[in-house]
Amino acid sequence: MSSSGDSSGKLLSGTDLAREIRESLCRDVAELQEKLPGLKPGLAIVQVGGREDSNVYIRMKIKAASDIGIEAHHLKLPRTITEAELLLKIRKLNEDPSIHGIIVQMPLDSDNTINSHLVTDTVSPDKDVDGLNTVNEGRVAVGDLEGFVPCTPNGVMELIKRSDVEIAGSNAVVLGRSKIVGTPASELLKWHHATVTICHSKTKNLSQLTAQADILVVAIGRAEMVKGSWIKPGAIVIDCGINSIPDETKKSGQRLVGDVAFEEAKKVASYITPVPGGVGPMTVAMLMKNTVLSAQRQARKLLNPQWGLRILPLNLKTPVPSDIQIARSQEPKDIVLVAEEVGLYPNEVNQYGHKKAKIGLSVLKRLQHQKNGKYVVVAGITPTPLGEGKSTTTIGLVQALAAHRNKNAFACVRQPSQGPTFGIKGGAAGGGYSQVIPMEEFNLHLTGDIHAVTASNNLLAAQLDARMFHEATQGDESLYNRLVPKVKGKRTFSKIQLRRLYKLGITKTDPESLTPEERKTFARLDIDPNTITWTRVVDTNDRFLRKVLVGLSPTEKGHTRETGFCMSVASEIMAILALATDLTDMKERLGNMVVGLSKAGDPVTADDLGATGAMAILMKDAIEPTLMQTLEGTPVMVHAGPFANIAHGASSVVADRITLKLVGPQGYVVTEAGFGSDIGMEKFFNIKCRNSGLVPNAVVLVSSVRALKMHGGGPTVTPGIPLNKVYVEENLELLQKGLPNLQKHISNGVKYGIPVVVAVNTFVTDSPAELDLVRRVSRESGAFDAVICNHWALGGAGAVDLADAVVAACNKPSSFRFLYDLDVSLDEKIKIIATEMYGAGNVELNDKVKQLIEQYTKLGYDKMPLCMAKTSLSLTGDPALKGAPSGFTLPVTDILVSVGARFVVPVVGEISKMPGLGTRPSIYDMDLDTETGEIEGLF
Repeated sequence: MSSSGDSSGKLLSGTDLAREIRESLCRDVAELQEKLPGLKPGLAIVQVGGREDSNVYIRMKIKAASDIGIEAHHLKLPRTITEAELLLKIRKLNEDPSIHGIIVQMPLDSDNTINSHLVTDTVSPDKDVDGLNTVNEGRVAVGDLEGFVPCTPNGVMELIKRSDVEIAGSNAVVLGRSKIVGTPASELLKWHHATVTICHSKTKNLSQLTAQADILVVAIGRAEMVKGSWIKPGAIVIDCGINSIPDETKKSGQRLVGDVAFEEAKKVASYITPVPGGVGPMTVAMLMKNTVLSAQRQARKLLNPQWGLRILPLNLKTPVPSDIQIARSQEPKDIVLVAEEVGLYPNEVNQYGHKKAKIGLSVLKRLQHQKNGKYVVVAGITPTPLGEGKSTTTIGLVQALAAHRNKNAFACVRQPSQGPTFGIKGGAAGGGYSQVIPMEEFNLHLTGDIHAVTASNNLLAAQLDARMFHEATQGDESLYNRLVPKVKGKRTFSKIQLRRLYKLGITKTDPESLTPEERKTFARLDIDPNTITWTRVVDTNDRFLRKVLVGLSPTEKGHTRETGFCMSVASEIMAILALATDLTDMKERLGNMVVGLSKAGDPVTADDLGATGAMAILMKDAIEPTLMQTLEGTPVMVHAGPFANIAHGASSVVADRITLKLVGPQGYVVTEAGFGSDIGMEKFFNIKCRNSGLVPNAVVLVSSVRALKMHGGGPTVTPGIPLNKVYVEENLELLQKGLPNLQKHISNGVKYGIPVVVAVNTFVTDSPAELDLVRRVSRESGAFDAVICNHWALGGAGAVDLADAVVAACNKPSSFRFLYDLDVSLDEKIKIIATEMYGAGNVELNDKVKQLIEQYTKLGYDKMPLCMAKTSLSLTGDPALKGAPSGFTLPVTDILVSVGARFVVPVVGEISKMPGLGTRPSIYDMDLDTETGEIEGLF
């Protein structure tokens, strides 16, 4: 790259070296895209105004970027832009994951006063490929060269390294102290172990100092200031200057020279850079190198996403305090820190206070080429009414994986409904030292998703009744005129009305062109009130809303009908929120929801009622999952809350997809399926996994000695009443009789072709003999492993053995399979689930169900999966039957369809969608301390 001059000095050609660097960068970019096909280095060049000299430099940078394979984005802004507007533009670029480098072309050609230092400091240090942010300047000053080094000084160093002079121990003189060249060049030389002297316009005896330099870097901005006599014989001379001087021999009348008198200097120096063709090309090359380096850093995070969580230590106490006392004793990390730790970008995080944040779905696009982590579902045996600790186990397992085994691990859990929170269960954030915090925020409003579901659901219900009223009280023409009113003398169909026309086979788009019959067909939904399945919802256990009469006001003119309320989490909209893959999918599903049939027997949808867009508006933020953390500071994603006995009972597909990308291929996502394997797990596999395309790697089956004793014939377990002594004393005989329930649930999991790990959730009253019996029988019955867990009392440390077993299970090849094919008939699907999952001998369908199955089949709903609505307290349809009955008849008493959620709901026995408050609900123990604002008695 060097060539001899007329005498002794050799030219250090920046042009040649820059070419070599560009060729190397081309190979780097190709290698990057081979590993991550969707990742292309992106450089944003911000220009204010239109100075021609700036345009020349920018064109040069864009060409260099293009030649290497960098996507250059030229953001040209008007001279009229204000400082605030410019800073906002830069912040948006900071948050754009496709942009790896940002440069602001100087000088700023603006009509307004703009602080250029503030501008360069607004560029994120992680994208400051010019190296001008104060953070990056400071790193260079203290010898931290892991950030971005300013381009020109970096190019200077590369040129010096190409000579045969040893930098370490050399005397280096830098003439000039600008923040862009002189100062950082001197720092770089210092950290390469040169002895450095910085000279400037006030330096005395300048020529004497430069004459002592083994390495002379000149960046003073004065044409040919440094003469040959100033230079030590054999020195390296790096000329950073570029100046125009008059030259009559040139067509332009000028020529470019540096700060060094080249013709004199080259006779003295051993190496010297020419002007042009020296430092200039290197500046652009190093800019490109920094941009590629930034992209490589992002790629490394994607390929090896080891988080480095800051773990929160637990202050374990015996006896274990109440859940709320434990939760309050731990100060959570700021949620922005948690987000940063797990690899989220600032633009993907929307804070709700300091302890929780919504996560934008844009992260899925950014990580689309990232491989998924391991996918683990936590289910249970048939529980007691008290629950057996699935949520606690989910949290404890993730704490063990992340805090104690240094794995990237996320918990994905449902948002609790206020009905059970204020009714019977209290909170649902886990328990003991395995909780989601802050538990008060988790258990109450969180980020408002359930309220959004409630508002969206009830908007549709209001529109349904209003539309029926208006159709009943208006003639065809009047109804049409009000649906398509004239605005400034002209009618126009809305987008949703055009969709209805298309559905009806009417291709006209001019409202005036429809015939009277077409207007009637368009305007009248003609809903049959007896077929309406849509109800209003409320997130409270209110038994008196189970059946109500609406329309009693005189203003409704006698148009009354009987209806009812459901729990908000039982709304089909909640199921859609949990199953939607993105905002578009959610909107489509909302529009497809069927509220009833017309008198002609045709389905009437939310889209027919014109409500799709409005509901999507109410739900647009709810589609984003909420980031929280455990007591040990490990991440949790909270999203959606469909009931498991009447809906599919799992957190959202969106949350799972995001977290599987964030943990990376060596990480773990642990999610929960409601109730036992017969209900939550079956629906998780056959509905959720079928819908998402995600393949699970392992099942964790939560069991307890207490529950198994109940299945062995123990006395009834009732919330609020002390446990019978058989549950708190060793009783191997009773436990042995209850083990068939556990064995049935293990068998259920194994049928899906993935390993089942039994987690025995211990209570202080369990004896070693009882625990050993459960573990031995579990392994003999087909479980991959069975582990005793004490995470309630010990946090993640109490679930380390479970974590190890899960890791081992996930390393086994998966042969996952669905229980049934979608092409089989509805009644056959019911039979498969009843016999394979519940142990039934046969299924009994009443006449109403048979008739509806025939109707659904004609409408094409028979190709949907099933969402069985059944008691969670028994494998059968009778909550009083415990253990593992077999050969029984399963009665299906009703069948519904959720077209938007895309499943059919067979109902087994009496299933209430609206629980009631008991004689002594949990509200009696709850209070608010008005002095401190603390909530008391939540759990």
